[in-house]
Amino acid sequence: MLLDVVYNHLGPEGNYLRDFGPYFTDRARTPWGEAINFDGPHSEEVRRFFVENALNWVSDYHFDGLRLDSVDRISDQSAQPFLARLAQAVHDRAEALNRRIYLMAESDLNDPRFIRSRELGGFGLDVHWNEDFHHALHHLLTGEADGYYQDYRGVKPLAKAFTDGFIYTGQYSLYRQRCRGAVSRDLPAGRFLVFAQNHDQVGNRLYGDRLSGLVSFDALKLAAGAVLLSPFIPLLFMGEEYGETAPFPYFVSHRDPTLIDAVRRGRREEFAGFGWEGEPPDPQGEETFQRAKLNRELRREGKHRVLYEFYRALIRLRREHPALAHLSTENLGAASFERHRVLLMRRWAGEAEACTILHFGESPVTLELPLPAGDWRKVLDSGEERWYGAGSAVPPTLRSAGEVSLTLPPQAVVLFTTAEPE
Repeated sequence: MLLDVVYNHLGPEGNYLRDFGPYFTDRARTPWGEAINFDGPHSEEVRRFFVENALNWVSDYHFDGLRLDSVDRISDQSAQPFLARLAQAVHDRAEALNRRIYLMAESDLNDPRFIRSRELGGFGLDVHWNEDFHHALHHLLTGEADGYYQDYRGVKPLAKAFTDGFIYTGQYSLYRQRCRGAVSRDLPAGRFLVFAQNHDQVGNRLYGDRLSGLVSFDALKLAAGAVLLSPFIPLLFMGEEYGETAPFPYFVSHRDPTLIDAVRRGRREEFAGFGWEGEPPDPQGEETFQRAKLNRELRREGKHRVLYEFYRALIRLRREHPALAHLSTENLGAASFERHRVLLMRRWAGEAEACTILHFGESPVTLELPLPAGDWRKVLDSGEERWYGAGSAVPPTLRSAGEVSLTLPPQAVVLFTTAEPE
């Protein structure tokens, strides 16, 4: 059980910390208001307050980890950053309790220092949310190219995410109009968390629409394959595993009329860069909240049931097959075939190998793919009728001399292996 904690800002309503000490600073601001005083005069006790808050959650409430919201919004120029002190304190407490406790960083900077060890100049956090992976996958599934999606055109960015973790590792970003990120390929794959959807990426859309409302059923299976067959830690958004149809729009429950108006105005301004047309649901409206409720009974019906079983099959393969269970980018190769909108990813562990083929095109395609010589067995094909596909021409077995010709179904994931799961 993990808890999402927000140490970069505090909400404007019901916030009385200012009455008790110098918790805020006017030397920096966040998109949500005043920054927390982590490095100014009298900041030592402020740091201690937040460190002890984290220790309280993991010690007294027995959480297994904390997801740290938007750590890039924490303003801290000190020689001993608050995040490094937090990581040290939590890991020391974990050792004393004989437990594993994980700290997950959400950041838009693509800065590997957050998850590098303190010995190598990092902060010592455990896991980094990889927004790059989501943006590249989302563009391929939906075709959206506005806002930050303009930086992720084509199949090649996703191929780099599979091999390197971050996609932007120092190159120029058209959206941000500056260089972004640093090299992350040396970091273990288990340090990155990937997803096709999350609360931010869904909730910060104009209508809070999920992938199930944006793409085809075949594309939902393709998204599942890209995430769960990756070498990274997968995250599934609530209801994603059965294709939940309820939107997840942004909603609040404030009392201050001035604050409510500011939230409404801010939501409209936030969508300006994406070219979305229309009026967002009223974030203060009760009906906005009611529309977001899940219907978990869907997982027993029709395509929803099939998608749920497809996720279960992927998770089972990920757990049982040695090449998929071994979380490493060192034993991984990925190649993109832009003209055909195909990505080929090979993973291996010892003699066991797995080859994942992701086809993002909307029509069947025939192409030559490099495949190591030997016998290969198809263990998953989302185009098959059992998965409510239109049928697949991919054979159940292959004998490769180094290259094979395949006809792939539209928007499909196909998995071949050379070894039986153990």
